[in-house]
Amino acid sequence: MSDYGTYLKRLQAGELHLNPFLAFLDMRPEAMDDGYARFRMPIRPEYLQGAGNMQGGMIVAMADEAAAHAIMTLLKPREGLTTIELKSNFLAPVRAGDLVAEARVFKKGRTLMIADCTVTDDRERPVLRLSATFLIIRE
Repeated sequence: MSDYGTYLKRLQAGELHLNPFLAFLDMRPEAMDDGYARFRMPIRPEYLQGAGNMQGGMIVAMADEAAAHAIMTLLKPREGLTTIELKSNFLAPVRAGDLVAEARVFKKGRTLMIADCTVTDDRERPVLRLSATFLIIRE
């Protein structure tokens, strides 16, 4: 995608179909600004693993998407991105309610950007911390 500005505006207006993965997770944007993105996602029964907790990869996927969208707010026309590294720390199990992912760009370089994301539960208890590195792709 080369026009992230338009994409982000349409996504914030509720057009989740633009990103089928966000629609699949029912992950909705709550706020976006330069270098910042916040998303909310309900915990559904089908997201739980055998012990009854939210499956960890789903939480990481949520954090990765939030971090990527924080990066998108800073991209220039004809730039794209791809995740090249993720590091996550699982901080607490979660079983019900909503998750909120808040991501901020930590470092913006010419070819790489680093974003950090914290995912919290309904009680604002930290559930996951993620640091992600993205490669900036120029068309």
